[in-house]
Amino acid sequence: MDSTERPRGPRLEWTVVAGEGTIGGPLLLAATPEGLVRVEFHAGPDRVDTMIGSLVSRLGADAWRPQPGREVLLAEPIRQLKAYFAGSLKRFELPLDWRLSSGFNRQVLQELDRSVPYGAVVGYGELAARVGQPGAAQAVGNAMGSNPLPLVVACHRVVETDGGIGGFGGGVETKRGLLALEGVLPQPLF
Repeated sequence: MDSTERPRGPRLEWTVVAGEGTIGGPLLLAATPEGLVRVEFHAGPDRVDTMIGSLVSRLGADAWRPQPGREVLLAEPIRQLKAYFAGSLKRFELPLDWRLSSGFNRQVLQELDRSVPYGAVVGYGELAARVGQPGAAQAVGNAMGSNPLPLVVACHRVVETDGGIGGFGGGVETKRGLLALEGVLPQPLF
């Protein structure tokens, strides 16, 4: 999947961002001409081919991984992610390709993106009420679990009403780290 030739048809540009300051291990980023389409935590070499194969299949696009520093569609997402992890970016301003989410899930994720800022959290039930579905807290949890754009569409900011941290596709420790970065939780001591 590591093609150095630009595809001729519908394009999916992808890369893996790893480095000092990232939380949750290497991040797979993928974008189409419409916008960022996928963010995936723990993108080790053993998982990348499967992740990209799934995206190619679902989107009907040819995958292309540019050389580091030569990204076109991903240049701005990479810049903003670095700024976020450095603590200087509070809101991602990126075009998003929502094709991997639909219906209720997309509605919930778009509401989350619109209304829960950096450094804030919301309960699953409260987010359900915001989209007109009070009592659908479990469905909101499912929407968070299917989020194709975690971190950018900040599902780590959704917590349990009773004060519990809740689940997270990138792992609970990753969620804790992101909430600590945003000042919601104290930084871990070790």
